[in-house]
Amino acid sequence: MQTLLIAGLGDVARRAIPLLRGHWRLLALTHTPEARRLARELGVRSIAADLDRADSLGRLAALAQAILYTAPPPSSGEHDPRLLNLLSALRKANSIPQRLVYISTSGVYGDYGGQWIDECAPCRPRTARARRRLAAEKLLRHAAAWPMTVTILRAPGIYAEDRLPLDRLRAGTPAAIAADDGFGNHIHADDLARLCARALRRKGGIRIYNACDDEPLRFGDWFDLLADRFALPRPPRLPLAALLQTLSPMQASFLAESRRIKNDRLKRELGDVLRHRSARAFLATTDDALALGDKFR
Repeated sequence: MQTLLIAGLGDVARRAIPLLRGHWRLLALTHTPEARRLARELGVRSIAADLDRADSLGRLAALAQAILYTAPPPSSGEHDPRLLNLLSALRKANSIPQRLVYISTSGVYGDYGGQWIDECAPCRPRTARARRRLAAEKLLRHAAAWPMTVTILRAPGIYAEDRLPLDRLRAGTPAAIAADDGFGNHIHADDLARLCARALRRKGGIRIYNACDDEPLRFGDWFDLLADRFALPRPPRLPLAALLQTLSPMQASFLAESRRIKNDRLKRELGDVLRHRSARAFLATTDDALALGDKFR
């Protein structure tokens, strides 16, 4: 059985582990006691290393045949030194991993004014966060020439039962008026985990996929659907210019960009593994709204 190294034990990686167990010998990169405890609870062997310290990564060379990379870049700068440190360590071995799957962001596209786009659309990121992700993708383009199969999953807004913006609704945070509202895209965390597992089977070169569901939603419509489903007040509506003045920089960065993303390549090449066709459909099939609302208060 081949070895898979997981770099980043976040929510999506944790959801993917049950799908990967039995197909891979699993290792997780950990650098804190909490991460090591989590790895034990997940039944995954941990290896002590820190992506921020290149000198701690030497033992990773030739250790695994595949990598699932879900660790985020640092919170500042224009590049991703963490990914660079890992790739540099891997290159020092006589044998390199055969496959690497990386979770990026659809934010690399920037604003398209609500147009439909696919993976061929030029990337023009507007935020430092998205520029760091695009810089990481460029590193991986070079790594794919080693040769190594590299799969990049550009994920939009990730949601799940315990990843819904209900606090925003309870706080009465406004949304944009219909005339100014833009489009956002979504993926359920379990579906993204399934896509990671499926992508680890792929062979041959580098390939980018839009890891999103079938239905883009206007931001205000998404918040209205949540409010109605969980018996919360719908958010007040403001003109976009006024709204952006009331939001945090992070919230404003999402609402200032509008695009509708196609997932045809994903379904054609990786298979249609989506169990949640849209966030709207997910909400329609959740448990009793009031019971779920109480659960996440």
